[in-house]
Amino acid sequence: MSPSPEQLMRYLLMLRNNGVTDQRVLHAMELIPRDPFATGAFQDRAYEDTALPIASGQTLSQPSIVGKMTQALNPGPRDKVLEIGTGSGFQAAVLSQLARRVYTVERFTKLAQSANKTLDSLGLVNVTVITADGSLGLPNQAPFDRIILTAAAEDPPANLLAQLKDGGIMVLPVGQSSTVQTLIKITKTNNNLKYEELQEVRFVPLISGLAS
Repeated sequence: MSPSPEQLMRYLLMLRNNGVTDQRVLHAMELIPRDPFATGAFQDRAYEDTALPIASGQTLSQPSIVGKMTQALNPGPRDKVLEIGTGSGFQAAVLSQLARRVYTVERFTKLAQSANKTLDSLGLVNVTVITADGSLGLPNQAPFDRIILTAAAEDPPANLLAQLKDGGIMVLPVGQSSTVQTLIKITKTNNNLKYEELQEVRFVPLISGLAS
């Protein structure tokens, strides 16, 4: 179901008030309904600025965090984007409105299947969902213009940075615990890395391997 005009207006105002100011990002988030990515009774809360539980012990990130991560990533219309941690597929759906191609990797088979079904139902043909170990990235499709992680690493993974094009941007949460994490933007220029801390966040940890 689509949000009512009033609900959508409140949603976009909430995003702006929480720091999502890029008009391209706001437009992308206006075009992508959030409720198809929520589960069961939580669909009624899809347009609140809160994280919602989904299957496999994972979460649908709060909209303002999705918006600010997308804003920091700054994908262009010709960009190829890699997302690590598909989850519900909502972040990939937003990116699909801004980039040429989105590859999204999920270690949980059931989550990947569910996300793929939702993305297909919305007609998002430029998103490819892959069930794989996200900590390895996607070397056969590298290099990428943009890389985004929706799971927290202890340090920015060197193997993923190696899959980032020169001039590219990576956005990810970094932290050694589930309580203290920082959202980081990394810009790669002439193979040098510029780090920028954005805000404190809380994400599930980046885990290697596959799961059902």
